[in-house]
Amino acid sequence: MVSRERILEAAARVYAKHGFKGATTRLIAIEAGVNEVTLFRTFGSKGALLEAVLLQHVGNEYSPTLPATPQDPRADLSRFISENLAKLESLRPLLIHTMSELDDRPEAQEFACRGRTQVHDSITTYIRQLQERGLADPGLDVEVAALMLTGTVIADSLGRAVVPSLYPPLADVAERYTTLFLRVLGVPHQTSTRGETQPDGSPVRSTSSTTDTLSDMRS
Repeated sequence: MVSRERILEAAARVYAKHGFKGATTRLIAIEAGVNEVTLFRTFGSKGALLEAVLLQHVGNEYSPTLPATPQDPRADLSRFISENLAKLESLRPLLIHTMSELDDRPEAQEFACRGRTQVHDSITTYIRQLQERGLADPGLDVEVAALMLTGTVIADSLGRAVVPSLYPPLADVAERYTTLFLRVLGVPHQTSTRGETQPDGSPVRSTSSTTDTLSDMRS
């Protein structure tokens, strides 16, 4: 017996390639290796099938988050940006079709918006934690700052495939976005000297860390 999961996986591939209008039950049946009667027996209609595809992605998708307690803003944000870029890259075809059909398929809104809402909430919470610890500008417009970062990451994911020359190389894009975002937040520059040694062979201590710089500013 053909599993529900097998049909859903096939439908997701077809939907990502053709969109709702182009994802006919015939194409989905061929992709799943079943007949159309099986599709209708299992899901009832094409709309119900594709709604199930979107709900499955909403329920199963991994959402990168920032730590509840900031430790190293540069490392935290760089990892967060890298993971979100990778996630969006894997979802890009499905996301593009879903966003283009929101007016016709209202049920697709949750899929298109839930991930962005989660990312936005994670960023705003993190920024406020930085502010509470004196590591970010207390007068910063947190909501707008979060929108700037989420917008940048989404624009990179959707636009890189079209005009790759406009975007930083993937190898250092997260670091460059992080550097600029930390400046927006008012977080002092953190100089890393990890791995460097003094003439006598002893490790060099960081000469300017976020915490040290802020302590100097307060004194």
